[in-house]
Amino acid sequence: MPASENQSQEKTRLQAFLAHCGVASRRASEKIILDGRVTVNGVTVTELGTKVGNTDKVCVDGKPVSLEEKKLYILMNKPEGLVCTQSDEKGRPVAVDLLKSKYSERLYNVGRLDMFSQGAILFTNDGNFARILSHPSSEIEKEYMVETSYPLPEGLEQKFVKGVRVEGVFYRAKEAKVINTHKMKVVLVEGKNREIRRVFTDAGAAIRRLQRVRIGNVLLGNLKEGEFRELSQGEVKSLLALCRNK
Repeated sequence: MPASENQSQEKTRLQAFLAHCGVASRRASEKIILDGRVTVNGVTVTELGTKVGNTDKVCVDGKPVSLEEKKLYILMNKPEGLVCTQSDEKGRPVAVDLLKSKYSERLYNVGRLDMFSQGAILFTNDGNFARILSHPSSEIEKEYMVETSYPLPEGLEQKFVKGVRVEGVFYRAKEAKVINTHKMKVVLVEGKNREIRRVFTDAGAAIRRLQRVRIGNVLLGNLKEGEFRELSQGEVKSLLALCRNK
């Protein structure tokens, strides 16, 4: 086989290359490319079909990126008040910065928790892992504990499981169980933007505390706010095994 054919086979789509470098998930990498933030061999590239090889020099925002040799999978107990983005245009503190004292790799969050929620969130530099887990078709369970300022409205748990429509959007929990007059367990498999907050607000239930305590088979456990730990290979494999879209 000619050398040129070998070289062509080794090339990878730019968005996949960025994901494997730990820049962002593949979908987020596509936006980075479209925004004109990526150069290949000194030339700005905005075509998603562009392919690159090991000899190409790829930069994001002027900084060279390369393939991550070590794949990391980290569970954090995100404190309230931190946002789940790589950086924030409003200057708010971001959760990933808590990892920078220990890790030099470029890590990004898998899914999100809103600024006022706390609990389990995953970080990785494995773009394929992030893509599989983040997609709604994965149907990974996410378990939350919701505490309200006032007694829970009667029947809210049954309504949430049956499904409710708020401002034209349909929300449905896989499971909802009342723990006491001010606390409910909620399990979601899709998790639309601010789903629990929208449903509870629509029912007149003011949320005092919202914490995610489980992602698939991974439990928050005894991690204190702001603490984090690496997942075992067994936990990573089990998480991927739970995904319907793997």
